[in-house]
Amino acid sequence: MSTQTKRNTYQRGMTLVEVMIAMVLGLLLTAGILQLFVSNKQTYRTTESIARLQENGRFATFFLTNDIRAADFWGCRGQAISIDNHLNASADFDTFRAAIEAIDNDTAVDNVINGTDTITLKGTSGLGVALTSLPNEAAASFKVTDNSQLKENDIVLLSDCSDGDLLQITNDPGAGGNAGFDNVIHATGGTHTPGNLNKVLRSNYDGTDARVYKLNISTYSIQQGTNGRNSLFKQTNGATPQELVEDIENMQILYGEDITADGIPNFYKTSNLVNMNNVVAVRISLVAVTAVDNINSQSSNHSISGNVDNRIRRTFTSTIVIRNRVP
Repeated sequence: MSTQTKRNTYQRGMTLVEVMIAMVLGLLLTAGILQLFVSNKQTYRTTESIARLQENGRFATFFLTNDIRAADFWGCRGQAISIDNHLNASADFDTFRAAIEAIDNDTAVDNVINGTDTITLKGTSGLGVALTSLPNEAAASFKVTDNSQLKENDIVLLSDCSDGDLLQITNDPGAGGNAGFDNVIHATGGTHTPGNLNKVLRSNYDGTDARVYKLNISTYSIQQGTNGRNSLFKQTNGATPQELVEDIENMQILYGEDITADGIPNFYKTSNLVNMNNVVAVRISLVAVTAVDNINSQSSNHSISGNVDNRIRRTFTSTIVIRNRVP
């Protein structure tokens, strides 16, 4: 065998040092790729969580704003009209004219999370449903616009600019064919809740501006949601509270009281420190929290919720004017 052949044989393959260097370089490259993947994943989790948090905060503020603005609407003259309540005694409806009620830092034994605020807003929603003929005060029925969308068990206010009657519908107003009108019956007795105590109307509504409005009593509170975390709940007309927006951790409310009758709040205080009949604006602070933990690199103590963990929290504050209480 020649010397040249032996030399070529010795040059085949890689040395142990070269293999070890290649392995180290490979591990460094793999670690870099993994680090990049983990970093991108964390960025994605953070971005997605904050986007969902902001969405929840906006939705919760939207729902509350709509009901607060519409509170204390009782027809064309608001609270100035005289209203007869025909409903049977009921804790939910006996105080229907107390348009705003509140609990500051709830501590009662109930489903509401202790330390959070609760607000109840009352009023009617304008359906544009008009009378089609003059009713007989002593009768238990009146006729309204066809296809009114009124339903059995609805609690409604029949009102013009002078008088009003609060009652419950005890039939399906749209039943009975195409008669050109819906027939609303508000009979006594039966199994309706709360039902009507009497049927005699306050007026025969001989004007042209009488309308039928749906009663709306909405209570907003913070309760434990289906995911085990706090959520914004809404209860309508005494029905079972429904989860509205998840991951709303806390709600704190201040009320703007007008003591000079000029429609401008003189100060904002908690509900126990104001006359709710003089409140013309409501300032709500909602704490929204990310559904995913370990978003923050360090734990933090939130100023309102007081919770300490690695979730991200944002406070959404909005001041809403009660339109039916300002000039």
